[in-house]
Amino acid sequence: MNEIDKHFPESPCPFCGIAEAFPYRPSTSLATSSTSSSPSSLTSSELLSCIPSNDNADPSKTDPSSFIVLAAENVIAFLDILPMTGGHLLVATRGHRRTVGQMGGREGADVGFWLPVLARMVSRVTGVSDYNIVQNNGARAAQVVPHVHFHIIPRPETLPELKSKSWTMFGRGMREELDDEEGEELAEEMRRVLREEVMKMEKGTGRGKL
Repeated sequence: MNEIDKHFPESPCPFCGIAEAFPYRPSTSLATSSTSSSPSSLTSSELLSCIPSNDNADPSKTDPSSFIVLAAENVIAFLDILPMTGGHLLVATRGHRRTVGQMGGREGADVGFWLPVLARMVSRVTGVSDYNIVQNNGARAAQVVPHVHFHIIPRPETLPELKSKSWTMFGRGMREELDDEEGEELAEEMRRVLREEVMKMEKGTGRGKL
């Protein structure tokens, strides 16, 4: 057994369950291609196919519910069901990788492409310009789910009151579970704004450009 495995309980990976429930659905042109392409080389319509439609984003596909925002070839993004603040988003590799060191170069490139786009989207949806991007590797480093994921956590001017009276990034027992109706509405709005961000990139009006 790998040394890092000893610090986690043996159980099905919830993030792998989300990845399986929300498969990558490439556009027709990509679906007929024998090779995959990096996100930076895709057209806007091909990138838009990475964002699930409302019909394909049913939260009840997993238990507990999953509020999916992005279902790309190598990257998935969904709301944290125990958010530190409103709009707390998780960005994970689709494949099961326990630590960043286990990621392949293509996975790293795809995460690198989507992370700033998703960060801009979170800022727009929440109206909060300040945010943390946090990534942990291993139980001693506060990694709770042993599957590579990045937290995008908005930092509003007024932080939520925590039981310890201080801002603890990953304090257990201090975070309230996301309401299903609220989560579904928020994820739908995030997908809408993410589509706008993708279109901005093609037009060269966003910070990124295809």
